[in-house]
Amino acid sequence: MAMSLRVDQDECMSSGKCVANHPDTFDFDDDELVVLTSGASSTSDEIKIHAARNCPSGAIKLFDHAGNPVDV
Repeated sequence: MAMSLRVDQDECMSSGKCVANHPDTFDFDDDELVVLTSGASSTSDEIKIHAARNCPSGAIKLFDHAGNPVDV
């Protein structure tokens, strides 16, 4: 399906689950909020879905190829 990821830093609570589980896709910035890595665009849809589902604050958002939000 080729989904894209976005992180809403206003919702991020810095739990670190995404960084621990998917370090090729997520990292922390200087404020310890999650950011996407340069490799995030090549992350599989399966990993994107897993990360969004497991984000305790719901800060990780998924979008389809047309830019529409995808519920997980």
